[in-house]
Amino acid sequence: MTTWTTEELDRIGGAEELQVASRRTDGSLRPFVTIWVVRVDDELYVRSAYGPGNPWFRRAQASGTGRIRAGGVERDVVFAEPPADVHAAVDAAYHAKYDRHGPKIVGTVVGPQVVATTLRLDPV
Repeated sequence: MTTWTTEELDRIGGAEELQVASRRTDGSLRPFVTIWVVRVDDELYVRSAYGPGNPWFRRAQASGTGRIRAGGVERDVVFAEPPADVHAAVDAAYHAKYDRHGPKIVGTVVGPQVVATTLRLDPV
């Protein structure tokens, strides 16, 4: 299995935003969508801010693969289900990184209502 380098984790995890694109069935990439990303230890996580019906999230789940770019790094990824015990750490990472945007906005990506919309980004 491929892993993130320390430099990739630092650059992507430190970026304010991430662009994500899922793959179509023919292998081509859909258009990139800008979202937030957080780093927890040596893993990267994203969440759908507006629930499981958010189009980028539905497509990422359906395809299982795509590409991300942030912090000058562009990599193919697998959209993986995160371990069940990571959600409190992901919440804390979102709060630490994005709380300056205010509780209304950060509230869309933290808490039990977004557990089901959390994806781990695994490098390919």
